[in-house]
Amino acid sequence: MNKRKFIAFAAGIPLLVLILIIIILVSEPKPGGISRAAAYKSAALLLTDAESCEQLLKEQGQNYFTEKDRNHWYAKYLNYLYVNGYVSPDTTPSDPEYVQGYLTYREAEELAEALSPGQGEAARVGKKKQGKPFPSDNWWFIYDSLRKELDHDGSIKERNILLYGTPMNIRSAPAWTAYTSEGKFRFEGISLDSYIDWELKVLVKDGEMIAVREPVSDSVTYKNVWLTHGEGDTFSVRLGTVDRSFPMEASLGQPEEFADNLADLSLKNGKLQKVTLKKKRITGKVLAVKDDSIEIEGYGKIKLDKDFKVYKLYGQFEEQSVSDILVGYDIQEFVVAHGKLCAALTMREFDAKTIRVMIMNTNFQSVFHPSVTLSAESGLNLASGEESVQIPAKAEVIIDPSDERLKDGRIVVTPVEAGDTITVNSIRRSLGTPTYSGSIEIRKENEGITLINELYLEDYLTRVVPSEMPDSYEMEALKAQAVCARTYAYRQIQSNAYSQYGAHVDDSTRFQVYNNLKTSDKTEQAVRETYGKLLFYQDVPIEAFYFSTSCGHTTDGSIWGSDPAKYPYLDGCLLEGGRSVLNLSTNAAFEAFIKDKEYPSYDSSFPMYRWETTVTNRQLEEEITAVGTILNISVTERGVGGIVKKVRVEGSDGIMTINGEGQVRAKLGNPYMKITKNDGAVMKDIESLPSAYIAIENEGVDDNNITTFHIYGGGYGHGVGMSQNGAQAMASEGKSYEEILQFFYQGVEVREAEKEGDQ
Repeated sequence: MNKRKFIAFAAGIPLLVLILIIIILVSEPKPGGISRAAAYKSAALLLTDAESCEQLLKEQGQNYFTEKDRNHWYAKYLNYLYVNGYVSPDTTPSDPEYVQGYLTYREAEELAEALSPGQGEAARVGKKKQGKPFPSDNWWFIYDSLRKELDHDGSIKERNILLYGTPMNIRSAPAWTAYTSEGKFRFEGISLDSYIDWELKVLVKDGEMIAVREPVSDSVTYKNVWLTHGEGDTFSVRLGTVDRSFPMEASLGQPEEFADNLADLSLKNGKLQKVTLKKKRITGKVLAVKDDSIEIEGYGKIKLDKDFKVYKLYGQFEEQSVSDILVGYDIQEFVVAHGKLCAALTMREFDAKTIRVMIMNTNFQSVFHPSVTLSAESGLNLASGEESVQIPAKAEVIIDPSDERLKDGRIVVTPVEAGDTITVNSIRRSLGTPTYSGSIEIRKENEGITLINELYLEDYLTRVVPSEMPDSYEMEALKAQAVCARTYAYRQIQSNAYSQYGAHVDDSTRFQVYNNLKTSDKTEQAVRETYGKLLFYQDVPIEAFYFSTSCGHTTDGSIWGSDPAKYPYLDGCLLEGGRSVLNLSTNAAFEAFIKDKEYPSYDSSFPMYRWETTVTNRQLEEEITAVGTILNISVTERGVGGIVKKVRVEGSDGIMTINGEGQVRAKLGNPYMKITKNDGAVMKDIESLPSAYIAIENEGVDDNNITTFHIYGGGYGHGVGMSQNGAQAMASEGKSYEEILQFFYQGVEVREAEKEGDQ
C-alpha cells in the first residue's frame, strides 16, 4: 500500500465510526412513553376506586370539563386528581389532545411528589430533558414504590390472566370490557386487542385493569372447556361467560366430532394448534364434596383436576361452581382424564326426593361423636367397601374411630327389614332415645365420627313438623308449617352447607329441628295432605322463613343486611285482616305500639306477644366491653314494623353501635334476665332477647352507681315470614293453609315443583 492510499484509509476510519454511531443512534428504539391519561388513571386508583371517581365526576365534573369532554374514559380519573389537589387544571389542562399525549419528566416528578412527598426524586432530571416523554417502564418502577406507600390494604394486585375476549372479538361485549380466565375486567385506556389468546401479567384493582405489566406467553391452553356446534366449518367454545367460535382445519378433525364434549384447546399466537377431547364419563351418587376431591358411590374419592369445571347442560347453559354439586344425588356426569375429575356436567334438575341430615350429639353441641351405638328391632346390615355384616335383632353395635370397618371412610347402616327404623342409643333427644328411618352413614373425620341420616324428604318432614309446631294446633296451621318446612328444606338441599361431610343440613335449630319430638298421626297427615307442595315466587322456590310469635307486625328481608328487593315476598305487615303496614320507624311511634298490650293482632292471645325485662349496665358490660362503664343505650334505626337495626351504646370510654337484629338480641341479653310475659308468667334461662322488637327506657342511676334499663318487647324470633302462632290463630278462624301462606308471603303460589318432563 503506498503512502497516499494509507493516509486516505486512516482518515476514513473516524468518518466510518461516526457514520456507524449515527446509524446506531437513529435506529435504536426510543423508550416507550406513557400517556398522561394512563398515568392519571393509575394515580387515581392508588387513592380510590373507579366507581368513586365516576360518582365524583357526576357531582363536580362540570367545573373542569366541557360536556363533550366529560364523556372521555379518562375524565373521571383526572377530575378526581383535580378535585383533591394532586394535579392543577392550570398546568394540566383537560384538553383531550393534551391529556392523551405523553407524560413528561417534569409532570412525572410533580405527580409522584404530589402523591407521596419524596417519590418525585426518582423522576428528576436536568432542565433540557424535563419536557421529554417519560419512559413507561420508569413510571411503573415509581408506581411500585407509590403502591407500597399508598395501597395500605393491598387492593392493587398483580394477576396472571389468559385473555380470551375484548369488544374486538366478542360482539356483545360492552366497551372497554375484557373477558379473562380470572373474570371480567374493565381496561380503559389500555391496548389489549393484540393480546387476545395470550397469557399476561396485569395490574388490577377490583374490576379495573390498570396496566399490562408484561406479556407472559403467546402459547396458551384453555383447560376443560365445553365445545358445541358452530356455523359451517367452525365449532364453538364456552370460555367463562362468552362463546368463541374457532375455524376447523382438516388436521384437527370435524366439527360434529367435537360438539358436546369437554376438551383442552392449545393456541399459539392466537392460532389453534390442538384440540384434546376428554370423552370418558362416570356417574354415581355423590357422597361428599371436599376442596380437592369428590367421593362418588362405586368409585370412592377421586381427586379434582386443577382446572376442574362445573357445567349445567340442561335448560340454559351455565358455568356453575363446586358448591352446586349436590351430595346424595346422581344428577351429574363426571368427565375423567388421567385419573382426575376434569368436570361435572349437571344433566337435570334435582327432584328433592331425599335429604341427608347430620345427626348432632346430645344437646346439639357438635356434629362429631366420640363413638356411636346402634340397634334395630329386625337387626342391622353394616356395609363397608365390598364387605357386609349382619347384626342380630335388637343387638347393639358400637363403632368408634378405631373401627377397622372405617378404613375405607364410611359404614352404611340399614335395617334388615324394610320399613324398620334404626335406634341411635348413644344420643338423647326430648323424645328420649331417637330412631331414624332410611339409612345411617357413619364417617370418620379428624374430629370424630359423623352420622348422616339419608331418608325420603317426606319422611323427614314428618319428624320436622312436630318438632317445630305442637300437634295440638289446627290442621291448617300444621299444613302451612309442612309447606314452609318442605320449601325451606328444598332450598337448604340446594345450599349444600355440609357437602364436605356428605350432608345437606343438621338436625338443630340452625336449620330445622328434626326428630326431637315424637311424630303423631296429625302431623303425618299434614305432611301427607300437602305432599310435594312448595311455595313459589315467579317459578322459584322462596326462602320460607318462619318464627314463633310476632309483636303484631312482621318485617322484611333487610334485617340481615340484604336488599329487600331480593325477597319481594317478605315485605312485612300488620297481622290483621287488611294486611296493612304501620309506620313504626320512630322511637315514639314504636314505643306507643309496643306498650299497648291489647293491640289487636292474630298473635295477641299468646304470652310472648308482649314481654318486659330489666337489665343493668353492669350485666351488659360482661358482654359489651369496648366502651367502659355504660351510661346510656338508645335505638338509632328501626326497620319495617319497628324492628331494631341499630343501637347506640354510650360509655365512659367511648361510643359504639350494635348492628343487626341478631347482634342486638345477643348483646342486650344476658343470663340473669327474667322475661315477664303478657300473661304474667316469668321466663328464665334465656341468654338473648326474645326478639329485636324493643323499646328501651333508661331508669337512671342508683346510689351504687348502677344504671338500670327497662326493655319493652314483643314477639319471639326474627319476625320475618310466617308467625307460627299467627298461623294458628288464622287457622282457628277458618283460614285454609293456602290463605295463611299467601298472607305471610306476598305474591306466592302454592304448588308442586314441575316435573322434568313438564318443562
